[in-house]
Amino acid sequence: MYNQIIKDILRGYERKRQQNQRQLERRIEEVYLKVPEIQTVDTEIKKTGIALSKALINHTENPQDLLATFKNRLDQLRQDKAILLTENNIPLEYLEEQYHCTYCKDTGFLPAGEKCSCLKQQLINYTYAMSNLTSILQKENFHSFNIDLFSDKPFDGHEKTPRENMLDILNICEGFVFNFDGNQEENLLFFGATGLGKTFLANCIAKGLLDKGKVVVYQTAFKILEILQDLRFHNPQDKEKAQLLFDAELLIIDDLGTEMTNTFTNSELFNIINSRLLSNKKTIISTNLTPADIGERYDDRICSRLFSKYTVLKFYGKDLRWEK
Repeated sequence: MYNQIIKDILRGYERKRQQNQRQLERRIEEVYLKVPEIQTVDTEIKKTGIALSKALINHTENPQDLLATFKNRLDQLRQDKAILLTENNIPLEYLEEQYHCTYCKDTGFLPAGEKCSCLKQQLINYTYAMSNLTSILQKENFHSFNIDLFSDKPFDGHEKTPRENMLDILNICEGFVFNFDGNQEENLLFFGATGLGKTFLANCIAKGLLDKGKVVVYQTAFKILEILQDLRFHNPQDKEKAQLLFDAELLIIDDLGTEMTNTFTNSELFNIINSRLLSNKKTIISTNLTPADIGERYDDRICSRLFSKYTVLKFYGKDLRWEK
């Protein structure tokens, strides 16, 4: 399955490159019609390049002098072309190929051979079926967040009202997106009862970072453990799907505590959390469990990482879904 996904994505890149080339050819034709002198200069540049190749083949003496002579000629022609473009209000890059992704030049791979972030995100779109999340993010984002939904009255003995508490959490979440590329190690743990905005704010962060071109994986804890279990016991060759859990710039684990808890799931969950901490990859975890519940459900290694390396944010108030 993974190999077929890669083939489909790479064919898409090929179509983009073909489209880029056709658009460049149309721009060249347009410029040649407007300024025929530029076509003359381009023809001369090509002739000079061919002449240089022939000269290097036929003359083995003093190749450096030969190269210098032709280089000066090519530099002069390129300068003439630049002047003609400037005089006719044509940007210099107008006659260069334009790419959808300037990092990989629409190949999917960086010069050193590693996958470009645009390819990684396409893999996520395929592998994790993010289309259902895309529609959600159009509704659940920072622009649509309504702080007035939260009560400004004291609640259950808390020092701050639910609205004041949510304003603090909202500022932290917006700062998380704004400072995402900083060197600080920042991970978030949302906890609280159902219907208090945990998933909504996780979606806000996902949308904010996706808009910045970051690679975001958003999955429930149940689905993540299902993926890892399938890899371990059924499809050990399908490693790429699980690898994205470790490589994504942000991993959002929703509904921690809904998965089956046993030795295997505890071990795999710790491996993800710890590996991402060691590689400075950021993680957000959302759960209905209280810190006490987490301590009872998971082993000490997981609890130690969560409560020492994550910013723990408590959500409280009335269930907004019932309020609506």
